[in-house]
Amino acid sequence: MRRVRAAAIGAVTLSLVLSAAACGGGADGGGSHAQSRTLTYWASNQGASLEVDKKVLQPELDKFEKRTGIKVKLEVVPWGDLLNRILTATTSGQGPDVLNIGNTWGASLQAGGALLPWDEANFEKIGGRDRFVESALGSTGATGQDPAAVPLYSMAYALYYNKKMFAEAGITKPPATWDELVATGKKLTKDGKAGIGVEGSNLSNNIHQVFVLGKQHGADFFTPDGKADFTSDGAVAAVKQYVDLMAEHEIVAEGNAEYAQNQSLSDFAKDKTAMVLWQTASATFASQGMTEDEWGVAPAPVQSGAPGQGRNTNSMVAGINMGVFKNTKNLDGALKFVHFMTGDEEQRILNKAYGSIPPVKSAQQDPAFDTPALTVLRDTLATSAAALPQVPEESQFETVVGTAVKELFADAAAGRPVTTESVRAKLEKAQQQMPKK
Repeated sequence: MRRVRAAAIGAVTLSLVLSAAACGGGADGGGSHAQSRTLTYWASNQGASLEVDKKVLQPELDKFEKRTGIKVKLEVVPWGDLLNRILTATTSGQGPDVLNIGNTWGASLQAGGALLPWDEANFEKIGGRDRFVESALGSTGATGQDPAAVPLYSMAYALYYNKKMFAEAGITKPPATWDELVATGKKLTKDGKAGIGVEGSNLSNNIHQVFVLGKQHGADFFTPDGKADFTSDGAVAAVKQYVDLMAEHEIVAEGNAEYAQNQSLSDFAKDKTAMVLWQTASATFASQGMTEDEWGVAPAPVQSGAPGQGRNTNSMVAGINMGVFKNTKNLDGALKFVHFMTGDEEQRILNKAYGSIPPVKSAQQDPAFDTPALTVLRDTLATSAAALPQVPEESQFETVVGTAVKELFADAAAGRPVTTESVRAKLEKAQQQMPKK
């Protein structure tokens, strides 16, 4: 997943998906357009704005139409709306033919049965399963089941730092551990400027950060049999460590508690914030007017040592997957479109445009993906990233724990104490909202 990651379920809960019959291709989907050879495609907001995405995607959709005679009706859906729109579509039958999903949602949407399973026969129609990087396939649904979607864009978290602000503070290298990050952040927090930015009201981004910190503290937030485990000592320590960047160390501006729409990246570009932890941010920085020599990138911090597996995990496996609604009445056209979008040519074009990494192995063989910034991300994905729990309740996890973190940031911004006990209480409340197993 990328950019704004708020998994805003709203009034529609995942239980609707789990109880609903699979549907799709309704009045606004592929069914009504089958005779006119038109597909409806919901794309996620990958660029700096919805308009940027339309400018990137429309020429490629026109190319597909010219080659196949199939017109693609595009709608770019903001991240804050996407999951809610998908859940509503699964119950109403008014869904698209093809859609992008955050790769953390695979198992949740898979459990509802609305998306086409990618068995070997379907994979063969788009060139075969072995074209895709294995780590990207690991975030496409529950283990042991056919994927609910196929990888489209791959991403990882890294630490981005403002070179001008570092130089002015006499800092010569980016921090590699959390202790170093706090010390560096304190040197940079002065004169109304902050050491690091967060998006405290961005539920999914909150989850990404505390999941990684959880791994570093030996916690997974779910037991091996899939039960929610939000109140373990490791989970509590992870959430407290993240919120303490504001609450205790005061290297995050209080206003960040309300950020949810890339505002921390805007502050970074305007020399108001010196560091951000983000996914594949180069394209967004460029849209904010920054040149590549104005920012640097380093692996996200670990507690000690170097990034790796287990407690030295420093990113979730981030990315966007592409799915097909199972009941589309234009299945052949939908599969042709997925084949087109995951082909080498389009993978190079689109991932270059978004500053992401192709999950298709052969498409990575391009000098454009060997830049220093992308090398950090590729190495992270290969050596020190872990997939979020591939469980049906993952979407609820993003919502309830992401909200708990949001509320804790609000406490910190208001000057209310954030303690181990208050963190545990918020996580206990979140766990009580999860389905009972």
